Amino acid sequence: MQRFAEGFAVKQLIQILAFALPAVIAIATLEALVLALVMRRTYNWRAYLASLTDALGREYVVYTLLPLSLAQPLINLAWSHRLFTVPLNTAAAVVVLVILQDFSYYWFHRCSHRVRWFWATHAIHHSSNEFNLAASYRFGWTGRLSGVAVFYVPMIWLGFAPAPVFIAAGLGLLYQFWLHAEWIPKLGWLEYVLNTPSHHRVHHAANAEYLDRNYGGIFIVFDRLFGTFVAERDDVPCRYGLVTPLRSNNPIIIAFHEWAALGRDLWRAPSWRARLTCLIGPPGSPAAAPVAAHDPDRPVSAAAA
Repeated sequence: MQRFAEGFAVKQLIQILAFALPAVIAIATLEALVLALVMRRTYNWRAYLASLTDALGREYVVYTLLPLSLAQPLINLAWSHRLFTVPLNTAAAVVVLVILQDFSYYWFHRCSHRVRWFWATHAIHHSSNEFNLAASYRFGWTGRLSGVAVFYVPMIWLGFAPAPVFIAAGLGLLYQFWLHAEWIPKLGWLEYVLNTPSHHRVHHAANAEYLDRNYGGIFIVFDRLFGTFVAERDDVPCRYGLVTPLRSNNPIIIAFHEWAALGRDLWRAPSWRARLTCLIGPPGSPAAAPVAAHDPDRPVSAAAA
């Protein structure tokens, strides 16, 4: 009976996530219309269409043609040799799942700024020079090819089944949708615990004062614990996008510009050691093309989700 209930809950959540993309696109379109027609703000409709193409291409073409991840063998191995089997039949177990998912997401996100292999995909999310709801679903088409799911393998090895882990990850990304809003102000005491639009504006900013900060997904506590938190300042307006702005709205260029740059740097590297540094070192490392930096970790990437 317990397994049936858990299986039913999983199916229900999968159905919710299946309808999530059309819903967020509709809400982002509504925001665009309000900003452009009611508030009379300049709105980049070409960037909107680029993000839309990115999302639809990923969901209905790439995921259809490429259903498996580079990390899938490790996921299978971890589940086959798990230490425990964690039943999700109590509220406490679900809370632990959510917290561990967000902890895993923090390190995935931080590494996506610090390891160029992962940055090649993540840079796409930061490529928009505008900060709005439409930018929230610009993730690129190479996430599964780059094996980003590997950051959730420890959870699976501990005993959390892969399906609930990745459903929790999907719900975590869905939570972040509303964070991509420039018009939502600071939210009082919630700023101390949750990731908010204000914190996420900092994350997407390319200013030196903000670069490579606020990696949290749902919570901001891990940034506070690990020294990567910075609060939004009234005297430093956010400049969104990459350190070197990407001016193209061509979805193909957006999807592959950083992979192309990585390939060029690997080709030009003078030694295999330099190539390895280029591949697993931070963007902007000596073996890589110059980008920009900041610390802790001496970050060198650009802004992202």
